[in-house]
Amino acid sequence: MSYPEKALCASGIPHPTMQPHMGLLGLGKRGQSSVGEQEKPSGRSKRPDDSKTNSSWTRLPPRHNTMHLLGPSLLLLEYLAFSDSNWVFKHPKTLYAWEGACVWIPCRYSIPDRTMATLVVYHNYTYDKEAKEHRGKILYNKTKTEELFRQERVKFLGDLTSNCTLSIQPVQAQDSGVLGLRMTSATDKWMENVFLNISEKAPPPRIELPPEIRESTEVSVTCSLNFSCPGYKIKLKWSLDGLSQHASVPSTSLTPEAVSTQSKLTFEPLWLHHGKNLTCQLWNDIPEGLLLSQEMVQLHVKHPPKEVTIVIQNPTPIREGDNVTLFCHHTSSNPSVTRYEWKPQGSWKQLASGVVMIQKVAWNAEPFTCAACNPWCSWASPVDLQVQYAPRGVKVLPVSSRREIHSGHRVLLQCNFSSSYPTDVRFFWKKNGIFLVEGKELSFDSVSPEDAGNYNCLVNNSIGQSTSEVWTLQVLYAPRKLRVSISPKDSVMEGKKAILTCESDANPPVFQYAWFDWNNHNLQHYHQMLILNSVTVQHSGAYRCEGTNRLGVGQSPPSTLTVYYSPETIGRRVALGVMLCLVAVLLAFWGVRLQRSWKRIQSQQERRETSNGQSFFVRNKKVQRVPLAEGSHALGCYNPVIEDTVSYAALRFPVGETDTPRIGDAREQRPSLHRDNTVTYSVVQKPQTGDYENVTPAVPEDEGIHYSELIHLGVGERPLVQDTVEYVTLKH
Repeated sequence: MSYPEKALCASGIPHPTMQPHMGLLGLGKRGQSSVGEQEKPSGRSKRPDDSKTNSSWTRLPPRHNTMHLLGPSLLLLEYLAFSDSNWVFKHPKTLYAWEGACVWIPCRYSIPDRTMATLVVYHNYTYDKEAKEHRGKILYNKTKTEELFRQERVKFLGDLTSNCTLSIQPVQAQDSGVLGLRMTSATDKWMENVFLNISEKAPPPRIELPPEIRESTEVSVTCSLNFSCPGYKIKLKWSLDGLSQHASVPSTSLTPEAVSTQSKLTFEPLWLHHGKNLTCQLWNDIPEGLLLSQEMVQLHVKHPPKEVTIVIQNPTPIREGDNVTLFCHHTSSNPSVTRYEWKPQGSWKQLASGVVMIQKVAWNAEPFTCAACNPWCSWASPVDLQVQYAPRGVKVLPVSSRREIHSGHRVLLQCNFSSSYPTDVRFFWKKNGIFLVEGKELSFDSVSPEDAGNYNCLVNNSIGQSTSEVWTLQVLYAPRKLRVSISPKDSVMEGKKAILTCESDANPPVFQYAWFDWNNHNLQHYHQMLILNSVTVQHSGAYRCEGTNRLGVGQSPPSTLTVYYSPETIGRRVALGVMLCLVAVLLAFWGVRLQRSWKRIQSQQERRETSNGQSFFVRNKKVQRVPLAEGSHALGCYNPVIEDTVSYAALRFPVGETDTPRIGDAREQRPSLHRDNTVTYSVVQKPQTGDYENVTPAVPEDEGIHYSELIHLGVGERPLVQDTVEYVTLKH
């Protein structure tokens, strides 16, 4: 079984000026890879011929990648678990050199069989899958007992148990690439890789400066090179512009962990060193000496601005309120000046960088100064302005030993100032910015909460006026002016939410509230707001609150909450009222009808009782009436309300009047001298199309009671008076 193997390219080797990763640890189980710094666990794998390699292009299963991510702790656990079958190598991953120099490869190893059987050193090897063997340039070949082959410049400096150190001297540029150390034991095989980076010329050393170099602060500068070989001596020299060279003995490291040479220079820089070149040179340590390479850096020595001064441009004496121009100068600064500061602070205007105009000078003869600043500030010597000024240091002093001022205490305030020129001054007091009174002292015999506020005192002279800082008079008092506010308003619809807030004026603030209803009943609610969710009309009433602080208790007057019915409730109640009214009206209506019916029945009975037997009813069944002859004297009486009614008519005839024949069913009658001349007629009408009594309809009528015709009844003389007809209508 075979597999392809790639050749290494010199271009893939890290640059020699890079910081090397030394001290690689190779840990490998049988059939697994060893692990080293800057190399994934998959970089060393077992070949089909049962050998192992740390080749960086051969990948192992993801388990080893996960181990690499988890860190060295898991590798150590793996090493301890399989220590009986591990191949362990320790050497620098990459070594740097230049043509003509040498390479020293410090190497340590440990194998399961404890003894190495053979060692073959390949240069840029490949693996032949078909032949199942490594192919490449062999630099060295040995067994336990003898060296089979070696190039003259290659030396094996190790042993068969733990040391695998090699040296190549001199090296050539074409030696760049990978060295493969093919090792076998009695039972196992291994391939270990070591990378070489060989340049044509010596690479320059690397100078490491501290993050910051400050004036007069000791610093250490390091010059290092990733190279060390006992057969090729080198030395590092320091030089600084304008100064003599500084020679130093380099320190070397030649271990499996690191191969390097470095030199450290310690000195105390001056600000004059700023901008100078610091050089580290690599020399061949031979009598005639040979400069191989060098590295140069420019020093940046940080220092504050130097020789800062201030200049005043005002020929005449300065008075408070005058404009004064000041110049701030300096001679040197690194880094450059970024800002200027001025003392004392005041109403000045910057005209240019380092130039300000003080408008309306506000201080006395106190010195004025400036500073030029980079990360550090350098101050100029103070300059006395000799200013004539208004009173200074004005302040309010309370003359009291009390720590707290309560309502009713006596309070005395004094207005003081530190200096004034001229000394003739006047005093004034202000409260909350409003003029109060003139005088040096301000007293309150019995202070009240209304006296609390911010007080200032003012002192003026002929030059100007100065105002003290605000002094706050704080008066402590028990809660007062409590009131209950109702939100959203005093009248709330039932079902809505009402919020009652206890507003108070107290110092210190109220820390506890109590609520009472209209019956003076404690509602057991102790917060500032009383929230009534979904109020009802039963919540209507007066509410009051109490507030308490550490000085006392205050009480509010009652506030009335009115809860009115919602439209739904009003609608229900109105509907109930309307229904009750309708029932009452119906009952009244039926009562009236019953009363009328009763009266009608009573009236009929009374008439029957008083009738002399001359009353009658006429009923015709399906009788077709014949129209009256023209010129007949039928008497028709119009009754506009004759619908379902019984009509009564009384017809009176004058005494002695001659009877006149009537048209209709009546026949001629003679007057009776022995009967009442009053005849009562009743007509029971069923609604038809006619509008007059005693008029025959044009069409036959249905079965029913029809109009009766008036006829002359009785005999005798009737009085010569006009006939009178009386109608009485009874509806049914």
